[in-house]
Order: sequence, then C-alpha cells, then structure tokens
Amino acid sequence: MCRRLVFALVLASFVGLLFPAFAQAQVMGEGRRDPMIHGLASFVVPGLGQYLNGEPDKALVHFLAALAIPVVGYTVAFYAPYGYPIYYLVPLLQLGWAAYSALDAYETAERYNREHGFSLLEFDFSLGG
Repeated sequence: MCRRLVFALVLASFVGLLFPAFAQAQVMGEGRRDPMIHGLASFVVPGLGQYLNGEPDKALVHFLAALAIPVVGYTVAFYAPYGYPIYYLVPLLQLGWAAYSALDAYETAERYNREHGFSLLEFDFSLGG
C-alpha cells in the first residue's frame, strides 16, 4: 500500500513539473505547435496531446479508452475461467494505447505546422524565458 502511494505521488509530481511545458506548447507564438511536447503529453496522459492540438472530442475518446482498458481487461480476467494470462496482456494494451495516442498527437501537430507554413527549424528550443 505504501509503495503504491509513493509511486502515485512521484507520478503526480512528474506530471506537475511537466504541465507548464504542456500548457506552453499550445501558445508557442504565432500558432506554432511543438510535436514532441504534444506527443510526450499524450504518452504520459493519453488524450492530453489531442487536447493541446485543439481536438477536445478526440482527447476525451483517447482518455476514456485509456481508462477502459484496465477496467474491462481486469474484469474479464477476474471472471474468465482461465483469465490469468489476461493479467499480463492489460499492461501491454495500455502501453500500446499510450504509444498510439502519442503518435497521433505528434502527427496532428506536425500536420498543423505544415499546413500553416511553419517548419521545425523555426522552433526555439532554448530553456528558460
């Protein structure tokens, strides 16, 4: 129990430290979007990158799917007669969904930049103000 609480606190602080970068990604001057930030945001929290890309409906679907995978997977594993292998499949499905969500957010941000005439070379990768 104590390990889970410590893990949850560390994860929450990690996401809390990265959230200003996620929030800043949407307002990068002149409408440019950083695909790496959006992809990373969606890998950490599926749907966050889609939300930063201005797609709230898609973000909700990605987030709800990320919640449904463990709920449905572990419920099926609990009630299935030989559900033990499913317990190993659920984390792999979660990781796969996070990777798909990250790739989708990355490609959407990249497509937005191409359509609006922004190139990757115009991004300011400096740390700080």
